Amino acid sequence: MSRKIYSYGSLTALIAAAALSCGAAQAEPLFTFLAPPTQSQIAPQNEAAPAEQNDADENVQLDPRLQRQVVNYTSNEAPGTIIIDTPNTFLYFVLGNGKAIRYGIGVGRQGFTWSGVKQVARKAEWPDWYPPQEMLARQPYLPRMTAGGPGNPLGARAMYLGGTEYRIHGTNDPTTIGKQVSSGCIRLTNDDVTDLYERVQIGANVIVLPQAPQAQVAEPPA
Repeated sequence: MSRKIYSYGSLTALIAAAALSCGAAQAEPLFTFLAPPTQSQIAPQNEAAPAEQNDADENVQLDPRLQRQVVNYTSNEAPGTIIIDTPNTFLYFVLGNGKAIRYGIGVGRQGFTWSGVKQVARKAEWPDWYPPQEMLARQPYLPRMTAGGPGNPLGARAMYLGGTEYRIHGTNDPTTIGKQVSSGCIRLTNDDVTDLYERVQIGANVIVLPQAPQAQVAEPPA
């Protein structure tokens, strides 16, 4: 596809917002949200990160535990289901027969985690980004729309969850994988989100586990 051209001002705003690419959706009875963060919890280490810090190399090598791999994973869910293990920063794509593909992910920071069950409502390649109103209230300098492309905080692919503002999407900053950094969205490296995108079907269940004490981590098959 053709690449979009960005002005210096819009790119600067995107760099500042890259760590916070998703805003909270309106609360729905299906979901359990943690208490909203205080202003000090929102503050500047994410929203005003230096440009050089966020100008990450997509070729950064992930910690081995966060690299995409097939693991033993016992589940009663149907093959094709996505399970988000928030505390351990893992996404599982259920294969069946006691196996799953495990991806390292970035999850919501304190006050922005959530749990529940949604379905993949739609998918998009190099999606456009429209900051939700909640994010614009916190960061009014953000552009109201950013066309899809390599400078977009949603990265190479996005899978939209039901009628919420939440997405499973890529990131141009792989150093955020394995961390609690977003406003509720689930992020993967662009390579991993592209792989997952090809596997996931519209209507697939996405189960987001609640924030809880560390669960037993599935290990790669022997």
